[in-house]
Amino acid sequence: MMASLTVWWRYTSGHLLGGWGPLLCLFLGSLVALLMPMVGVEDECCITLKGIAQLHCQLWGKTQRPTVQSTSLTVPFTALDLLPLRAKPSIETQLEAKAALQQAVEMKKQGKREKAHKLLVHALNMNPDFVEALTELGTILEEKDVVQADHLYTKALVISPCNERALVSRDRTLPLVEEIDQRHFGVIDSKVRRLMSIPKGNSALRRVMEETYYHHIYHTVAIEGNTLTLSEIRHIIETRYAVPGKSLQEQNEVIGVDAAMKYINTTLLSRAGAITVNDILEIHRRVLGYADPVEGGRLRTSQVFVGHHIPPHPQDLERHMQDLVQWLNSEEALQLHPVEYAALAHYKLVYVHPFVDGNGRTSRLLMNLVLMQARYPPITIRKEQRSEYYAVLDTANEGDVRPFIRFIAKCTEITLDTLLIATTEHPVGLPGSSHHQACPNCKQTIPVHNSERGRE
Repeated sequence: MMASLTVWWRYTSGHLLGGWGPLLCLFLGSLVALLMPMVGVEDECCITLKGIAQLHCQLWGKTQRPTVQSTSLTVPFTALDLLPLRAKPSIETQLEAKAALQQAVEMKKQGKREKAHKLLVHALNMNPDFVEALTELGTILEEKDVVQADHLYTKALVISPCNERALVSRDRTLPLVEEIDQRHFGVIDSKVRRLMSIPKGNSALRRVMEETYYHHIYHTVAIEGNTLTLSEIRHIIETRYAVPGKSLQEQNEVIGVDAAMKYINTTLLSRAGAITVNDILEIHRRVLGYADPVEGGRLRTSQVFVGHHIPPHPQDLERHMQDLVQWLNSEEALQLHPVEYAALAHYKLVYVHPFVDGNGRTSRLLMNLVLMQARYPPITIRKEQRSEYYAVLDTANEGDVRPFIRFIAKCTEITLDTLLIATTEHPVGLPGSSHHQACPNCKQTIPVHNSERGRE
């Protein structure tokens, strides 16, 4: 090896203008011979080569680095930065997944799509990042669930940005998914207009908005494990007296969210101008200030880990927060549909995870600030939706933020339906066994506008 280097140096010293080819081959060949015995670093080499291959694809391939297009915004992937770390499947598991894929393709050719579907699900259970299986399953699902098929193609492109079949398939499904999302936003807009047509002095509206306030506090702390009941939370907020036998930490969490919501209602909504980093810090200072006054309104100084997600390092938080507020006030963001804008504001803040604690509560409050600025009602993510909520956040961390946007859109519509039903002047029929259709033969009715306040 040293001899080869010596010859190369001597030769290039006197022949700088020619003869590079043979000597470079000799040099590279010597390096390969030296590195071949280093089988212990196979995984590291594979990771490096994969990164180089993706970089090559970005620079010289047929397509640019893939992006997740939401209904009107392009959100770049972080495929080479902070993707979740998963254990690599064993060789035997990968072989089993490939065998299942081959059998699925054969079943599909024979018209046995259900069997092919089951085999592909099995293959992905063995190897969740199996690009070919993701794409093949997408082609089967596309006929019945184009949204899920589009998600599978997107996931395949996160893993393999230049996969030709996934690119072609996603180009086919993306316009259809965009149209579906826009139709849902249209339904939400029509319900907002109906709500806005209700006079502000409507007593039923005032009553239901008051109930919604307490329900929001109850659910936003319950999502993160708070055990206080709705009636206990009302008691704490209305009287400022502690509930005997309950954790003071939990009660201080309730007082903190109440203080933050009042700050948004009385200060931020009445103030014109851009959202600032200080606004977010002030919201957090109230959220956490009663439970942990030291950390309230202060960026974390230590690294945290959230499941498979690794938030930015503490030394980068100020830059990330500045980037966030720059986006929040950008023309690009302000032109989005309010629900999409609010959902992305929530996700971007919780992705940065700038605080030691209270990130979820602060993110949900920022989301509602954005919605209320657009004259939408604040929405509630119920504790019963906890699993779905965290699942779509994980999906967003893996590269596709659209399921999270759709989840927030669903929560928005549920909130609107609740307000509209509670303020209607007509009796509401008791629902039948189906959640999708009202019982046509129901004789009993509930005059909601005259009903007493419900308590939990």
